[in-house]
Amino acid sequence: MFAVFETYKNLILETTLSLSLTLLLTYLKIPVVFLQGLHTYIQPENLGYNNKNQQGVRAAIRRPSTSDSSSGLDGFQSLSSKTNAELKKRSKSKEKYEFDESKAQIFRLKLDEAHLQSRVYFNDYFDSFVYSFVAFSCLLLYMYLDGNGDSGIFANGVSVVLILGFVSFCKVFTSLVKLSLEKSASKKSEKQLSLVFGILGFFVGLFICSGIVNKFLDFDFGSLDGFAKIVVAVLMGCVTCFLYMPAGKSARSFWLGTNQIRCNLPMIFCGWFGRMILYTNYLLIVSTALLWFNPLTDILVNNNIIDGKGAKGVRIHRDAENLVGNVGMSRGDFTKLKLWCLLLSGVIQIVALRPNLQMYLNEAMLSWYQRLHASKVPDLDFSRAKVFLHNHYLSLVVLQFFAPAILLLLFLGLSQIDGNSFRNFKSVCGLLPCSSIFKEVALLMAWWVVFVWAVYTSAILILYRRGILYIS
Repeated sequence: MFAVFETYKNLILETTLSLSLTLLLTYLKIPVVFLQGLHTYIQPENLGYNNKNQQGVRAAIRRPSTSDSSSGLDGFQSLSSKTNAELKKRSKSKEKYEFDESKAQIFRLKLDEAHLQSRVYFNDYFDSFVYSFVAFSCLLLYMYLDGNGDSGIFANGVSVVLILGFVSFCKVFTSLVKLSLEKSASKKSEKQLSLVFGILGFFVGLFICSGIVNKFLDFDFGSLDGFAKIVVAVLMGCVTCFLYMPAGKSARSFWLGTNQIRCNLPMIFCGWFGRMILYTNYLLIVSTALLWFNPLTDILVNNNIIDGKGAKGVRIHRDAENLVGNVGMSRGDFTKLKLWCLLLSGVIQIVALRPNLQMYLNEAMLSWYQRLHASKVPDLDFSRAKVFLHNHYLSLVVLQFFAPAILLLLFLGLSQIDGNSFRNFKSVCGLLPCSSIFKEVALLMAWWVVFVWAVYTSAILILYRRGILYIS
């Protein structure tokens, strides 16, 4: 019995951990706790004030006046029913429009369990959160145990990591596809642009896998055959397609949260800590995406340093141009730096989910505020519809903010699995080189998620800065 446990201890420990975490996360409802405390808004149709002495919720906005005013609106009578004398009299003395306070109120509520569970796509978000957390935990345990790759995929426990990672990836990716196809959650033009960018991403992926851009990118796929390159390019095109709309929402949240619109309402934009998270998230993603470009690699890597032996072979040059390739860190340290930046990018995206979601909900209140002050008799139907949609698709937006970070961390985790663990898996290794699939390709996909997200976010922020796009 002890010999069996000693042989399959990694498999037993990882299976026990996965089952325990699944039960614990489900019982404690950690995905719900993660979103609790945020504020959402509702705008009722009409509170129905029947008399002046009726007690109830006070209006959020009250028209400045020293005397009590009626709740009705005058002025909706057709002009054709008025006589010429009445029209002339109206042109001389403007009629006073009374502000209907019951239709202009908006309420701020804290998100609770009942509110979250009633939203569409909540189950998709809940399952994606649980599957992903369990998969990451088993991956960390696998890396900590450091199983022997020659003992097989069952004895070293890598089978549990692969199964959980594959299930988590399928759940998150299919949910992201389903969200992108939701009819009323996005505009038709956004879906068309997503398809165009997806096709463009497919061709860019072909160029990268075929080695045409090897001079500019630090990737090498010479061991992959033509079919495998097409499969990887298709996956890159799908990621490019389905990340467009989530990146657009993230850019709007960044624009609003950092108060780029110069709003005078403190409750709309983030505080100093939230702004720091948003800025750190954006800068880290952009910086990480640039680390795989060879011009930057040539600047930061010292080619004369042998890993672990210091910089004994560094020559001294007086010309500043010869510093490229002769100063910096070793290539091994630079590789570790890139992996750590990918990891931090995924973690900070999860940390920034709450500020991004709060800014998405605050966008509805900003629309209400703009419509309220747009005219003397405001038309609040648009803002009421926007408040409703932002509440209705709350879990959808959470999953859109959550999916890119999960995909990044999943691909990064797969890239750290030892390729020797699959030598006994002949059905797969007979078709594709395992070391390239689970290391180089997985690392490429992790970087591609960051790169696409950085390009989308930067381009949309530029459009906001130039005034081509705006928040309303």
